[in-house]
This record gives sequence, C-alpha cells and structure tokens, in this order.
Amino acid sequence: MKYLSFLVLFPALASAADFTTGQAARMVIGQTTFTAQSSGTASASQLGAVGGIAYANDTLFVVDGNRIQATPIQNRVLIYRNISSFARNPTDDIRQGGRCPVCAGPETKSADVVLGQPDFVQTATSLSAAGFRTPTAIATDGKILVVTDTDHNRVLLWKTIPQVNGAPADIVLGQVDFKTIRLPVADNKSFRGPQGAWIQGSRLFVADTQNHRVMVWNSIPTTNNQPADYVLGQPNFNTAPEQNLVNARVEAKANNMLNPVSVNSDGQRLFVSDLGHNRVLIWNSIPTQTQQPADVVVGQPDLTSAIPNNSTAMCASNGTDSASKPTYPERCGSTASFPRFALSDGKRLFVADGGNDRILVYNAIPTRSGTKADVILGQPDEFVDVVSDSNDTFRPDANITRSSPDSIRTPISLAWDGANLFASDPYDRRILVYTPGDVVLPINAITNAFSRAVFAVATVDLAGTITVDNTVTITIQGTDYTYKIVKDDTLTTVVTKLVALINAKPDPNVFAIANPGFLEVVLSAKKGGEDGNAITLAVSASASATITAAASGSTLSRGQTAAKVAPGTLLSIFGTNLSDSSAIGQPKADGFYPQQLAGVTVYFDGIKAPLLSVSPTQINTQVPFEVSDANGVSAYVVTKHNDGRVTSTTAVNVPIVGQNPGILAEDGPDPRPVIAFHTNSYGTAVVDIGGTIKSGDTATITINGVAYTYTVASDTVPSVRDGLIALINADAAAPVTASFAGQYSRIILTAKVAGPDGNGITIATSSNTSSSIALTALQSATCCASQAGTRVTAANPAVPGETISIYATGVGLVLTQDGSNPTTTGAIYNGPVFNTPNQPVDDA
Repeated sequence: MKYLSFLVLFPALASAADFTTGQAARMVIGQTTFTAQSSGTASASQLGAVGGIAYANDTLFVVDGNRIQATPIQNRVLIYRNISSFARNPTDDIRQGGRCPVCAGPETKSADVVLGQPDFVQTATSLSAAGFRTPTAIATDGKILVVTDTDHNRVLLWKTIPQVNGAPADIVLGQVDFKTIRLPVADNKSFRGPQGAWIQGSRLFVADTQNHRVMVWNSIPTTNNQPADYVLGQPNFNTAPEQNLVNARVEAKANNMLNPVSVNSDGQRLFVSDLGHNRVLIWNSIPTQTQQPADVVVGQPDLTSAIPNNSTAMCASNGTDSASKPTYPERCGSTASFPRFALSDGKRLFVADGGNDRILVYNAIPTRSGTKADVILGQPDEFVDVVSDSNDTFRPDANITRSSPDSIRTPISLAWDGANLFASDPYDRRILVYTPGDVVLPINAITNAFSRAVFAVATVDLAGTITVDNTVTITIQGTDYTYKIVKDDTLTTVVTKLVALINAKPDPNVFAIANPGFLEVVLSAKKGGEDGNAITLAVSASASATITAAASGSTLSRGQTAAKVAPGTLLSIFGTNLSDSSAIGQPKADGFYPQQLAGVTVYFDGIKAPLLSVSPTQINTQVPFEVSDANGVSAYVVTKHNDGRVTSTTAVNVPIVGQNPGILAEDGPDPRPVIAFHTNSYGTAVVDIGGTIKSGDTATITINGVAYTYTVASDTVPSVRDGLIALINADAAAPVTASFAGQYSRIILTAKVAGPDGNGITIATSSNTSSSIALTALQSATCCASQAGTRVTAANPAVPGETISIYATGVGLVLTQDGSNPTTTGAIYNGPVFNTPNQPVDDA
C-alpha cells in the first residue's frame, strides 16, 4: 500500500451532536448489509416489508407488515431485547467479526421473541388472540404493548411485555372478542383499518384511519371492546366522512382529519400525521375534548391547506418560465407529501415524509405553521426524491443508490432511544439507524485519494490522405473548430494544429491533447465528474475530402464522481476536528497498517479500516476489500482526543463500484501531471493473441528471423499463449525472454541485453492459411530501453511505443499471475510480480 496526501481542505462544518442533510444511517436491522434488500425466508434476523416500530426499556419492537403494498408482509411483531448491545453509543469500540458488524443479522443481533406466529419462520394470518392480519403500528410504555391489527379492524393489548413466542393478547378493542370480526361502523367502540397507536401516561390514543379520527381512552382499557372517552377529528363518535375518497369532500380544517395514520406525544404536545391532508397536526398541549382544534401544522402553510408538496405557497421561486412567471421546485424543506409518522424526542421533531422518501428533522418543535425543516435525511438535499429500491436494467449506474445507506423509500414509522433514530424502510426491507454526530462530515467528504475527480473524455481519430484545402471540423458543445490543410501538412501535424485551435481560445468545456502516435485528438472535460458526460461532440470534413475524422461518441463519456470507489481503493476523508495531531501510519511487523492512529478509528460498515495518515483535516485510509458485495457502505470516524473526550462523526454513504481508478499525480489544479516511471531497462515488444481455437492451426512468432511455431490441439487461447512462451524460453539462443502480459492474452518479449543494444530485435507473427487463431505484433521490433524506475519528465521523456508504469488505486479486485486472490485489506503487497485487475478496468 501507498498513500498520497493532498492539501485540499473543507471549511469547518461541525457542531455538537447534530444530524446533517444527506448523512447516512450508521446501522441497519433486518439485512446482512445495507444494500442486500433480501426478501428471503422469514427468520429471527430477516425482515420483510416493515411497518411500525417502537422503543422502550432497551427493547425495540418491530411490526413486520404494512398497508402500502410493500412486500413481503409477514404478519408478525419482532421483539429485540437488549438492543443497546447492537445499537451502541457511536463512540464505543465495535467488536470485529463477520461481514458487517453494524448490520443486525445472524452474526450480530437477532430478534428474541415473535408475536403473531408460533415461531420465526411462519407468516400466515390468524383471527385469534395470538394472530394478526396485516399489523401496522405498535406502541409501548415499557409495561404494556399495543398493536394495531389493521385488516381485522381491531387493536390488541398485552398487559405485560410478552416473553415467549406467540404469546396471546390479553385485551381486544374494536371487536367483542378475539374470534369475531363485525362490519365496521362509526361508534365509540369500532375501528375501520386503524394504523396508529400511542400510550402517554394513562391515556391510549388510536388513529382510526379510515374513520378519519383519533380515538382517546383516558385510562388504559382493561376489558374487551371498551369504548373510547373522546375523539379528535370528528364532532362525535357517530360521524365519519364518505369512505370513497374519490367522492369525499373533506376540506382541511384545524379540527378535522383525513386518513390519520399515526398519533404520538412527547408528554406535553400531541402530534398526528394527517396523511390525506398532507400535513402533521400539532396540539401545544394534549387535547382533552372531542374535536379540539390543532394549534400548528407542518407541511402546509396554514390549517386549511392540504395540497401535496404545496411548493408555490411554501418554497422560494427557482426561476421564471417563458412568460416571465415564477417557477417553483417540486418540493422543498417546508412541504410534505403523505407524511406517515411524527415523533418528538422532547426537543426535536422528526417527520417521516413518506411521499417524498425522506425524514424531516426540525431542531426545535415548530410553533408556527409552515416551518421549514432544518435537516433532510434520506435525500441529498431538500429538492430531490431519489427512490432507493429500484433496479434499473437499462441504466446500471443508477443502481448505485439502490438500498444505499443514505436513502430510504416511504418511511412509515420512527423510534428514538435517546441517541439513535430508528426508521422503518419497508420497500428495502430494513430498519435504518441514524445517529447525530459530534463532528459533521460533509456528504462529499470521502473521495478517491489519487484522483479528486474522474474527468469525461473523448477522442477524434484522423485517417485518410492529405489534400491541400481539405478542412476538418471538430464541434464541441456547438462551437466549431475548423482547420484547413496546407502544403507540407501530415496527419500528425493536423492533429497538433487542431489541438492548438481548441486550446487557443481556450474552449470553456474541454482541454485538447495531441496523441500523434495514434493520430488522434484527445478531449478531456474541464469539469470533473458526471457533468462532463453531457458535453456534445461532432466531427466533419469538407465535401469530397480525402482526410477522414471519427469521434468516439456524440458526447464525452466516462466522467464519474471520485466519491464512487472500488473495494481496496485508497481514499481521503476531508473534514475538521478529525484528530488532535498529525501522524503517518507505519506497517507493523506483520505487514499490516494500524487500525488506530493518533486516536483515530475509521469504520466502513463497522469494519475497522487501515490508516495511512491522519491530521485534523484529512485522513488517508483504504476501503476494505470485504465490501465488494455491496453498492454502498456507511462510513464514520471515531476520535479519542488528548483531553479524554471521544467524538464521532455523522455517517457518510460511500458508493461502491467494481472499478473507478485514480491515478497518482502531482499536486495542483487539474489536469495534473501524472507521476510515471520508465518501466524497462531492456527493449520490449508485445504480441497479442486472439481469435478462436481450431485443432491443427499453427501460430508463429518470428524473432530476428527465427520462427517459433506452436500447433494447436485441444487448446484455449491462453494455453496457446503459454505454449509459445515455453517455446521461446526453451531456446537459449533467443535474444529475448517471453512472459505473460497479465490482463490480456498477450506475450511480452524482453531483450536479454540491457540498454539501446536491446532495441531493434525484429518481431513478426503468422499463422497457417485459413487459421482461426490470430496473432498480432503490436511492435515490429523491440524498442524503448530506458533506465527502469526513473521518473518520466520533460528532461527524461517517454517515447512512442515505450511501456511506462503508473500507480493507480481503485482498480477493484485483483489477481496474481497464478490466479490467486491477494486482496487482503491493509497489508503491504510484496509481489514478487505485479498483480492485475480481476476485470478489465477500461475497454477503450
């Protein structure tokens, strides 16, 4: 391993124990990794499409069911005792072991008790005291337990927290007994699809969703079918709006509701998620009378509005249209779309904004209607909605967000344990655990250590013949660069003059670079990342021209954010207050870099990462090879300070891709000169082997007039290559040695004599007539002997055809020459030969 330190710093963004927009979840429950999204057989560790969640007394309660058509619905409740043994303080040391120590699964934390089923495998519905049909919400005060059994139109109560699987409920509300379902009516005993419940002190609140009301019991019910004491959202128990919402005309008011789906309290205030009116209602004190009006609303500008994402009333204009009228974003931090849960920790308010696939965080309980959220979780900003469960066959790059640690789809429920926010993510079949950080990491804080951005590129290849007055035009983003051929021009000079034209202005979008050895103009975007892929490109020549030009595509391509990293990549984390001092990591006696340095520990999915260097503003580390099974991991930093404090950062999502190389380069503004080295002190040439295998064909390499012929039998292309290598190396008089080229089916021929005397050894290839195997000498003679290991500089330049060495990171999984896998995280690679990428890094 090697490291490279960049002096690029982010401004201070930190404050104590804060959430930040776009941060990642720190832990996940119900999947083996953040991005697994498995829908396998129900078990004590495998969740389905989860719904309601609740927390009390170090116990997490999870409803494995929902009413939003996410699958699978497993008709059960899971109870996780001693949840703090998994959801530990973020500054605690994480015990290592398994693929993902922060993923609650078989290796870390499974449920202890299941309700609604006799065991952890069964998922059937049951009309009984011990069964459910689509349970959705759960509530507890740590002493009793309440579950809304939605499709049975009832609510079940346990007088004590169940300790055994399949424990039957003690009390049923909404039905006369545990075996009866009556037609739903509007009265003080009945429910129609209840989806929310809450216990506050002696009171029980139930969101009777399809009766558009919240029912309240002043004391916890003690008998079956006990009537409620008062109701919110309706003038009396016998009134309910039209059930067919297509025909319903329920105008939003301060004292009514339309499909409320959650109700809860912080002990002082009451919060109701009024789904159909796209708002959360807040009572400044817990209401005690029927149809008592709410005091404040969030998600709408006032208590009489109900438009989903009411952006024209609540968002700042983002421009004007062709008629000079103001335009507005689809959503912003003030709007809501089908909010499904609201929860307060007594200081903050959290809202599961389901229709916008995000969680709104208000750092103080809103006291005026229309208040804007301070933080957005689940999305990178307040304006976008990136769905987290899609799998795009036609745009594989889009799948990088699939079940990523920083995305969520339709959060249904929330719970708070005093340090962590639990959020149900039904479509991704998991619960995400968000933790505020003492130090806030920007969401773009982590990047490839060698390349700060991956720039889009394209090529224009010239061919044909030279004719005076012919023209060649390269059009970049609508700007034409036309060169007119003059006497004494060659294809090479046309390349260099086109490059000069493009760079003379200079072009605002690209740099042009001459590659005369291949008769091509190379274009590199000036803007790093994926934005460069939108730069358009076209080429043309004058009518009847004898010169031709061909572009590699209609746009530049392969631009990519350097934040997308491959397993094993060396990367940098930028921020503030990351450590108290600077230190350089030194390999230990076993060849491994330390996992703690100057008090700093870095975690990727809970795996401790090797540390190459740390400073208050930058950490250089390596992505563990173990995360190659994911398209995203959660990373955060823990620091033990000199004064005894231990701090943790907010978690950041790190997108994982197969390969995204970074090239070691000098510091400074891009494009930066690569740090390259002359590879050989001996002249070299390369022979490529391709085609198909046919028994009896012959393949010949002729070296300085001596033919080495291999006859094909039951071979493969690699075995033909190896046979030719053996033939050449068996001849002691051969002026070269042959070796395997690594990534491709190629043979490297290296002169036995060092220096210029090894240049000029002629190389030719041939095969029999009608042969199916194809050999190509990429050089007609060995060339380019230099002083191996010296830097390529202007004073010591590389020459066309020479092999040079560069250092790269982010090539992904690699193999040694014998096919073994040397991908050990944090260890020095001692060779003896270079390893090669498991898959081609670039086929261009």
